[in-house]
Amino acid sequence: MFDVPVPDPAARAAALERLDGLVKPLGALGRLEEIAAWLSAAHGTVPPRPLDDVRVVVFAGDHGVSALSAYPREVTGAMVRVFLAGKSGVNVLAAQVGAKVRVADIAVDWDGDDVPASVTAHKIRRGSGSIDVEDALLPGEARAAFEAGRAIALEEREADVLIPGDMGIGNTAMCAAVVAASLGLPAAEVVGTGTGVDAAGLERKTAAIAAALIRSAGRTDDPFARLTALGSACLAATAGFLVQAAVLGIPVLLDGVFSGAAALVARDIAPGAEQWWLAGHRSTEPSQAFALKALGLEPILDFGLRLGEGSGAVQAVPTLRAARAILADMGLLADLA
Repeated sequence: MFDVPVPDPAARAAALERLDGLVKPLGALGRLEEIAAWLSAAHGTVPPRPLDDVRVVVFAGDHGVSALSAYPREVTGAMVRVFLAGKSGVNVLAAQVGAKVRVADIAVDWDGDDVPASVTAHKIRRGSGSIDVEDALLPGEARAAFEAGRAIALEEREADVLIPGDMGIGNTAMCAAVVAASLGLPAAEVVGTGTGVDAAGLERKTAAIAAALIRSAGRTDDPFARLTALGSACLAATAGFLVQAAVLGIPVLLDGVFSGAAALVARDIAPGAEQWWLAGHRSTEPSQAFALKALGLEPILDFGLRLGEGSGAVQAVPTLRAARAILADMGLLADLA
């Protein structure tokens, strides 16, 4: 259904050959060399193009299981205003690497009449169903949200690197359910503490996800049916964003548990799209580890972060730039006098 290009194997081979000829022992720069070759393949040139235009899109929405969180769902709408004011965690961290931050209200449960129209231009609905007792979305909404995410990627197509961020109280519970259903895992293996619930809260959260998996059993093989039963509009939009970025040949830095869950679904919809993604960092949520293993991705950073928003992935941008620099600026052994 989707024409996903293959990163240029000739450029990758040329990058590896040049890396072996640089003024250093073979393989001495470790993971940087792997990333440099990946970027060369993505750009189809050695060295890769400069990574000047980095863009974060924060997909915002509320979730019906938000009662399981340590924070009320009203925080989601309040955080949209914080993003717009440039005062969120990802705003601050993105500024350090020169990245731009955009927030898209896909399913925030609020009026939001006072925010710019561009924020709500792709809105699908308000909130989602509580997945332990009902489907998250109505028929057709998962595809509509997926298409909204594709449209957003097209709007950001001039970027050198795209980063999907997220904001939504209750999203780690929803992601755990999607990852469990995608990979055939029990709730107890994928549920984490999210925003910081206590032991009793973790038990309630695990029970709710187990109930969601039982309720949706037999209906999640199709990725859109999975999104409808267990996901959310903002997760479906993120999946569409990831697929369209791959179709456009734009490198993507995945963030934490949310983009990991979306990536699993996106890969099912468009096999091969995962070749255009890197994992920016390792989340503390267990479901992300399962998702990344299934996708064959190894996180670049491991800082113990659990904020979301794209905040972990933006901190991997300097590593990508360093990987490019070794190909662009290091000397060759053959040129030594």
